[in-house]
Amino acid sequence: MTQTSNRFFDEIGKLMNDAAGAAQGFKREVDAVVRNQAEKIMRDLDIVKREEFEAVKEMARLAREDNEALKARIAALEARLGGG
Repeated sequence: MTQTSNRFFDEIGKLMNDAAGAAQGFKREVDAVVRNQAEKIMRDLDIVKREEFEAVKEMARLAREDNEALKARIAALEARLGGG
């Protein structure tokens, strides 16, 4: 009877291990599907990546600085020419 009980518990243990492995595989599959769907939604919404946003933000900052410098230069030239 003891040997039968041990074999029964061994089989239950194997089943539990197999179930745990299957659950982990299922979780990986679900994670992959959710990740792919999230990426698709982000593409469909036409959302920019942070790196792209930061690059454009820096370009705008530099353009504003250039614009201010040019305004000051024009004002100085107009003052020198006596124009208004």
